Amino acid sequence: MSRQSQNQIRAVISGTGADLPEKVLTNSDLEQMVDTESDWIVQRTGIAERRIAEQDTSTSDLAANAARRALKSAQIDPLDIELIVVCTATPDMSFPSTACVVQMKIGAKNAHAFDLSAACSGFVYGLDLADGMIKSGRYKTILVIGAETFSRIVNWTDRSTCILFGDGAGAAVVQASTEDRGIIASYCGADGAYADTELLAVPAGGSTLPVTAENVKKQLHKITMKGREVFKLGVRIMPEAALHTLQMAGLTVEDIDLVIPHQANLRIIEAVGERIGVPSEKLYINVDRYGNTSAATVIIALDEALRSKRVNSGDLVLLVTFGAGLTWGASIIRM
Repeated sequence: MSRQSQNQIRAVISGTGADLPEKVLTNSDLEQMVDTESDWIVQRTGIAERRIAEQDTSTSDLAANAARRALKSAQIDPLDIELIVVCTATPDMSFPSTACVVQMKIGAKNAHAFDLSAACSGFVYGLDLADGMIKSGRYKTILVIGAETFSRIVNWTDRSTCILFGDGAGAAVVQASTEDRGIIASYCGADGAYADTELLAVPAGGSTLPVTAENVKKQLHKITMKGREVFKLGVRIMPEAALHTLQMAGLTVEDIDLVIPHQANLRIIEAVGERIGVPSEKLYINVDRYGNTSAATVIIALDEALRSKRVNSGDLVLLVTFGAGLTWGASIIRM
């Protein structure tokens, strides 16, 4: 029996979808581009390959394709969508929002739309937002999308970062329901003390450091990252977020059927699993095939887990993420 009354509104994920570019960039391919070795990449990151969007494919293209699949999964019409939230660090342009472009591409004429910027934590931030909006009673159907084309902002001469990232998108239809399932607990946090352009950022392109010929020459419009420091933060913050959310829900890690961590790096994923006490068979991993797709990682993984029957109706799933900002978040969902 649920702790909540049966007539209480819950935010339920009624459909998911994902889109990954066809082009595969392997570690062997990277050996031809930068001074690196496939075995070293696998040992350090767990990544064997990643997907790269074609030059004529935008973030909104991937997002729209994922959205169409999510709508089909949920068996709803685009006109039923009331709100579109696109979580991305690689929008089509500064403005208008990528969400508005997606609205046009999928024909969701009744929805209003905006982008959400929380880097790799984006999708969980968007899910938390949708949960609150639906529980407020103002919305019945929200489309939350995590979509990225990080290949556009990667410095392909920097072997420390170009090996990590890939492109892709995932989408979830979140709907109001009185069923005994849906988002049980959700938690997001941030610490702007880590909003360091050297820690993890794209320094140029905003009002602080506009794009100029000189800044482009210095590659300041590309990702900069201190990998060791980011690793330390990830293995500390994600377990804390996961355990806090479990406490909010009145659950233990043993109650969870599958944990889907942000797919940043296999070593981080395994460290998170170890710190929260999750056996390896309950830890979802696809970073080896897709790399780090930022805001899209956890929703691509959830869609994959659902379609492969790794997750079934009634299962409890824990999503946990962290990203630049510093941002972090976790959600527990009964599917």
